Amino acid sequence: MRKYFITAITAMKGQTNGGIIYMFPNILVSLMYLLPLMFLWRVIAADGTDVGMTLKQLLTYTYMNALLSEMLVVRTLASSWNYEGQLISLFARPFPVFGQLMAQTIGGWIPMLLIFSLPMLVIAPLFGISIIPATVWFFPSLLLCISLGFAIDFIFACVTIRLRGMAWLGHSIRMAIVSLFSGTVIPFRILPFGLTKIFEFQPFGSLGGAPLSLFVGTTEPAQIIATQIFWNFVLWPVAIFWFAKSKERQVSFGG
Repeated sequence: MRKYFITAITAMKGQTNGGIIYMFPNILVSLMYLLPLMFLWRVIAADGTDVGMTLKQLLTYTYMNALLSEMLVVRTLASSWNYEGQLISLFARPFPVFGQLMAQTIGGWIPMLLIFSLPMLVIAPLFGISIIPATVWFFPSLLLCISLGFAIDFIFACVTIRLRGMAWLGHSIRMAIVSLFSGTVIPFRILPFGLTKIFEFQPFGSLGGAPLSLFVGTTEPAQIIATQIFWNFVLWPVAIFWFAKSKERQVSFGG
């Protein structure tokens, strides 16, 4: 475990090597996402529109998504490192590639959690935000979400490897799919035409939208947890097998 811990610490320090001030653009982006949506939910509530969630639930859902965004939809450096020719160098290190990428990613979360998420969590009650989950099942759901997020990220990394020079195309496709189907931007609960159930049971629905819905208490824990466990069992073998088959297609520096 020590090698993973050191990798995570190195990644954490790498985020702030230039000083904390270089974290401010990320903080600004998070605030620019958060504030307009919170204003929008208040406007909808003021109109008396019934969207299947209370105003407090909508605000809390959006607020917690902004604070935990990197954990709710996992993005490792696998795809960009493959494009830059660095991914193959991980095979020369004395521990698994997946383990290195996971430790690197988790370590990279820590600065934003400490600099942005923790202070925002402290002042959340000032905005009428509940910081206490509606159920303790939120915590195992979050862990399952992170696990599944890594599996899906590695699958998209395999897509990038297959696309070779079209890494940006793969990234664009991924962002479009995840933004729509993960439930992080628009809660599934407010979708019309009975789409809620359809979106909840597809694999991306077990990412951010799953733990967030448990946090605000709009979904039964048994359904969410069972679905997340199912997709973890299905997609992790796919990620491992496909990555193993894709190794020979990777390119290092110099071609």
